[in-house]
Amino acid sequence: MRLSFTQFVTIDGVYQAPGGPEEDTSAGFTHGGWSAPFDDEAFGAFMTEVFDQADAFLLGRRTYDIFASYWPLHNDPADPIAARLNDLPKYVATSTLEHADWSGTELLQGDIVKEVTALKERPGRELQVHGSGNLAQTLFAHDLIDTLHLLTFPVLLGTGKRLFTPDAQPTNFRLAGTRATSTGVVISSYERAGRPEYGTIGE
Repeated sequence: MRLSFTQFVTIDGVYQAPGGPEEDTSAGFTHGGWSAPFDDEAFGAFMTEVFDQADAFLLGRRTYDIFASYWPLHNDPADPIAARLNDLPKYVATSTLEHADWSGTELLQGDIVKEVTALKERPGRELQVHGSGNLAQTLFAHDLIDTLHLLTFPVLLGTGKRLFTPDAQPTNFRLAGTRATSTGVVISSYERAGRPEYGTIGE
């Protein structure tokens, strides 16, 4: 399976608590819910397209807790996102959870790089990561993410957890597609394309 990562970020690269005020208040973050005002039909259509490609999900513990508290209670078979999240296998990278109540969930408590590498070798289309910024940083560092869907919202917050950290692995990406929603969200899809090349402009 290819590994795809979908993330909401602000213009200044913050990914913390896009969905609601109480989602993640660590370090005194007070801007939770910043993505909510920008939902529209085009945004929903893109997310449905992404979930249509999923054969399994890989989640960090915090994202798992958020999803597991919501989606099992909204298991509408007519909702393509709910149906896939509830029906498909879910793998959770964790060192603290001892069991998972959400049907179809398996805990990954060993070496996450080895665990994810093994998952990618299984047959299927996409192993998808949604949110889970801390996990994604580890996956980026080990070249495990094949496709990046970056949804940039027209918001600047100044504080909050940043997706790309100073120790990120230098990586080239190829732009595979881009679109903008009516509310100003820029959706860019990238494919990993090796290491950066360097030169001098004008030479």
